[in-house]
Amino acid sequence: MSLAVAALLLGGTAVPAAAQAPATGTPAPSPLFTGGDIFNIAYASDPQISPDGKRIAYVRMSADVMTDRYLPSIWLVDVATGRQEPLVAGPGGNRSPRWSPDGRRLAYVSAVEGPGSQLHIRWMDGGQSARITNLPDSPTNIAWSPDGRRIAYLMRVPADGSAIAKAPPKPEGATWAEPLQVFDRLQYRNDGSGNVKPGNSQLFVVDADGGAPRRLTSGGFPMSGPIAWAGDSILLSGNRSADWEKQPQESELLAVDASTGEMRELTRRKGPDTSPVVSDDGRTIAYLGSDDDGQAYNQTGLYLMNRDGSGARRIAAGLDRSIGDVQWSGNQLFVSYEEKGHYRVARVTPAGAVTPLPYDLAAAAAGRPYTGGDWSVARDGTLAFTSGSATRPTDVSVGRGPSARRVTSLNDLWLSGKRLGEVRTLDATAPDGTPVPGWIMLPPGYQPGQKVPTILEIHGGPYTSYGPYFSTDYQQMAAAGYAVLFPNVRGSTGYGEAFADGIEKTYPMPNEKDLMASVDAAIAAGIADPDNLFITGGSGGGLLSAWMTGQTNRFKAAAVQKPVINWTSQALVADGIGFFGRYWMGGEPWEKPENYWQRSPLSLAGKVKTPTLVVVGGEDLRTPNSEAEQWYGALRVQGVPAMMIKVPGAYHSLDGRPSQAAARVTAILNWFDRYRSK
Repeated sequence: MSLAVAALLLGGTAVPAAAQAPATGTPAPSPLFTGGDIFNIAYASDPQISPDGKRIAYVRMSADVMTDRYLPSIWLVDVATGRQEPLVAGPGGNRSPRWSPDGRRLAYVSAVEGPGSQLHIRWMDGGQSARITNLPDSPTNIAWSPDGRRIAYLMRVPADGSAIAKAPPKPEGATWAEPLQVFDRLQYRNDGSGNVKPGNSQLFVVDADGGAPRRLTSGGFPMSGPIAWAGDSILLSGNRSADWEKQPQESELLAVDASTGEMRELTRRKGPDTSPVVSDDGRTIAYLGSDDDGQAYNQTGLYLMNRDGSGARRIAAGLDRSIGDVQWSGNQLFVSYEEKGHYRVARVTPAGAVTPLPYDLAAAAAGRPYTGGDWSVARDGTLAFTSGSATRPTDVSVGRGPSARRVTSLNDLWLSGKRLGEVRTLDATAPDGTPVPGWIMLPPGYQPGQKVPTILEIHGGPYTSYGPYFSTDYQQMAAAGYAVLFPNVRGSTGYGEAFADGIEKTYPMPNEKDLMASVDAAIAAGIADPDNLFITGGSGGGLLSAWMTGQTNRFKAAAVQKPVINWTSQALVADGIGFFGRYWMGGEPWEKPENYWQRSPLSLAGKVKTPTLVVVGGEDLRTPNSEAEQWYGALRVQGVPAMMIKVPGAYHSLDGRPSQAAARVTAILNWFDRYRSK
């Protein structure tokens, strides 16, 4: 590591005047948020309420400072009293708590007893737990049968790889190189897991009391969850076409007989059908889906069908939002969706009448303030969900009717001693009249009328959205004296299909004026110092950060994180081969070369003067290293001040380890401080 990089990663950042040491005799200010505080955060996810609505099992994530890893554990909270107790703790990737239909047992996945994740059952009355599987790979999408006797799950079944590169026999005791890697699939690697191993996910069922599982499906195509039971059938999704690899948006709902393994298709249309859930009386299946019309983004709708697959119909079509999840409670459905920078839940009748509930859900990820949230519903309609705010990571809350209350306080004590940045709404309007919603986080101790250095931070996706929620990145930036501006530009979700489609086959060009309108609004509000503007973002936000430095010199410095720089290489090297070209670009690179070039930041590299820090995960397969390397190389060739940082072992999320998350933000701040007017 060079001295310059070491200084960026480890050096201190400028402290705002409002946070400097006070004069002798005055009270010391509360500590500011630092990168080390990432190790103090605990956040709740996947809250699963018991069928009677009295208890909630949830996953609590916290960071271990000694191993520099995030450790999930499963906790139980009493809804009436808020009393908590740990159910499964310690190393082992504890996750996916799921109640039995009678609420007397809890299934979960854990590797606490050794290497490899296995399915476990806890008997809630007596407190005993037992491992009921001994599987070669991790089970996913676990689902109880209605009578509580069996559990279905998905697991990858290995297949023999190609023998085309078979080596000669190895002499006994010889030490040879690793075998050659052979790839024969269109999408041969996935971000987060690496090279795809031969084989596909298949459906299994196991007795809830243990014993050998039974495999129900086979074939050369993968099965997908979530899973649901409909009497003696198990519902899931998959694409059984011979060319399924070339149909990334295609899937049908499948029904598999739990006794015979007989499979039949319940849906048949061009587009994805997924997420089946069965009504309490077993007569109606609700599911999610959309028509594949070749666009990059299509909102997901809510559908109902009879148990045999007949009578399929869309309901609640007037809700101009993409449905993220659906569950039954009695004779009503509950659905979740993004809503203007927030995440909401609504009740939906089988006739399609929608009643939004006044609950504000929050996503468990704390690095950037993406909208989202986890939830589940009891038989009586009581909802358990993750909640949070700009100054509080996720807790578990309970809602019924018009009221909700928080039942955990995972971070209240230690965060009460921190001086945190405040978030305010800051909307703008693009020159063509398009609204640009957004927010700005102010440095701790900010005084009205004070102009401060401002970072424009752009979300990825691009079909996602930000909201006023907790962000460790932003709190570190605010503590260093920066305001952080985070708008939802065209393409963001939660504002209706037309707003998301505003970048269809033209991304990133429509976002130029949206972003600068947001910046100008921050200046007009008297907050942003026009002589101290900075820009950053990751993934789609990294693409836009690079793109904007080719459009304007208004930013003093940029931090381009995990970007797309060259659409030709992105479409053919990233882990979305077969998707980016067809759906985002409207054709393959050899079909529309001019379009690919015009929409690539690399086409603007000759105009860039902005000093740029390029950041990428060392194992990123979604926006591969070659993208970041092209931008770094292009800038250095021209003499533009540039530095590149790779996060070892990190995939596209960048923040695989807590220390790396802290060091990455420190590097960005120190880069910006180099060019910040004092």
